Amino acid sequence: MTWLLFAATVAVLLIVDLGILSRRAHLASLRESVAWSIAVMVAAALFAAWIWARDGRAPALQFASGYIVELALSVDNLLVFLIILRYFAVPASIQPTVLKWGILGALVMRGLMIGAGILLLDQFRWIIYLLGALLVFTGIRMFDHDEPAIDPARHPLLRRARRFFPMGESFDDAQFVTRTGGRRIVTPLLIIILVIELTDLVFATDSIPAIFAITRNPLLVYSSNIFAIVGLRALYFVLASMLARFAYLRTGVAMILVLVGAKMLAERWVTIAPEVVLGVVVAILAGAVVASPKPATTTAPDR
Repeated sequence: MTWLLFAATVAVLLIVDLGILSRRAHLASLRESVAWSIAVMVAAALFAAWIWARDGRAPALQFASGYIVELALSVDNLLVFLIILRYFAVPASIQPTVLKWGILGALVMRGLMIGAGILLLDQFRWIIYLLGALLVFTGIRMFDHDEPAIDPARHPLLRRARRFFPMGESFDDAQFVTRTGGRRIVTPLLIIILVIELTDLVFATDSIPAIFAITRNPLLVYSSNIFAIVGLRALYFVLASMLARFAYLRTGVAMILVLVGAKMLAERWVTIAPEVVLGVVVAILAGAVVASPKPATTTAPDR
């Protein structure tokens, strides 16, 4: 029953977001993006309430902790998306299309990776320590890098695509393939989406171990990931408009990765209550946002 409710809720959210709100190409306003981000969060909160009523407090708190952690990690992911879209000078009218396909691809990839992760953890318990060490290492590295280091021009996929496929230099609305001079060529849009999908795959190697540090329940792992992903399109435009308000969020995310990684490494000897995990995660993220400087003006994504 809970799986059916989750699937129905996500289906409705995707239909509204990708089918109705994105039916016309436009750059979402800050008000629209904030409203939809809040709507997705409310849906996640209602789902947590359902889990509490059906399965008890602990699973509900684990879902909430996982959702908040995945949402925070998604912000770091979106920073890279922002760099990629600005580097390629993606027109505002096409950005929602890129984000839509990025979200749909992430839904599939996360499901496959989570399924594989659960199977591996069931067969090889020692992997839990490997994942914990990976989280601690990633968190420490994030302290040393204020911004994601990425050069889209040197991306291996982009270089290979230019070698094997005739690729145009200009966009043709939201078309992946266009015709120029009597021959069909690939537009930059297709390559950009592939770059974003592979980038998301790299980020998933951090986010999925992070949720495994909180719970191994397949429903809670997948649903917390998916609820975070569903709201990414709107969250992107919120982030682009209020970037300075998240100046220290990356530091907060780094702290969370180190803590959940340490929790994973020590879980054989130390048991931490779900409410403690949730409280620590919320406190760190709230502190990071509050400590961030307040911007004098807001900026929107490049048009």
